[in-house]
Amino acid sequence: MDGRHCAPHHGASTWRTAISTVTAERTFTPARRASYWTRYRQALWLLTTRDLKVRYTTSALGYLWSIIDPLLMAGIYYFIFTYVFKRGSAADEPYIVFMLAALLPWTWFNGNLSDATRAFRQEAKLIRSVKIPRSIWILRQIASKGIEFLISLPVIAFFAIVTLKAPVVEGLLYLPLALVLQILLTIGLNLIIAPASVFLRDLERVVKLVTRLLFYGAPVIYSFKLGNPILHFLYGLDPVVGFLELYRACFFPQVLDWVYVLESAIVSLIVLAIGTVVFRRSVPRVLKEI
Repeated sequence: MDGRHCAPHHGASTWRTAISTVTAERTFTPARRASYWTRYRQALWLLTTRDLKVRYTTSALGYLWSIIDPLLMAGIYYFIFTYVFKRGSAADEPYIVFMLAALLPWTWFNGNLSDATRAFRQEAKLIRSVKIPRSIWILRQIASKGIEFLISLPVIAFFAIVTLKAPVVEGLLYLPLALVLQILLTIGLNLIIAPASVFLRDLERVVKLVTRLLFYGAPVIYSFKLGNPILHFLYGLDPVVGFLELYRACFFPQVLDWVYVLESAIVSLIVLAIGTVVFRRSVPRVLKEI
């Protein structure tokens, strides 16, 4: 359903001109000493909106696909775990809200990792010719998928209203914290995956396999407590666990484990630091390879 490959090729020159204009303006003005975000936010926005337009302009349903996909998955799992495997606990009721609270951010996270494997190979000519930090090509994918995530939020709002499941007041804290942790982890992983996939073409398949396994290992369609302290600690080393439980705690605060959140924060920062070093060292080789 992805219209990316159907977009007109001549559009690349238009975007190249627009981005070059933005970066040129930022480079030769007194704002030269300004921060990275001040200098390049317009280029990042141009690439993000371009990503969304290319993805959906050739699709009949357009942005509705960002809602249909997670909604269809939620419907399947809801039927399986509600009617086939009848759950005995009422703590996660209504289950549709319980599941969507983690499934929607998981869809964002999974989509980002998948896109990272094609971040450089997809538009190699444009990346080589436009003089902007190459990390922007990573950030624009995260931003465009993040916008799709925001577009899908009315889905969970609808089911919350229908089932009379109101979010907790603490959700005002949990939601931004979950967003920060997820973005930090995603940036770190993408900074590693994107350049590595240029040299390791099989990495795209590996990422798909790992995320598929991670889906069932992370608390996306379930949540449970581990009594064994060692297993509890090891499970929390999966940084996805921490931010997914924060999202879910917006409606189900009883599932939140702050130890998982702390572990998620530490691991995410480590991954971000490693990703930054790997990306900076590999970019020159990447530009030669593509």
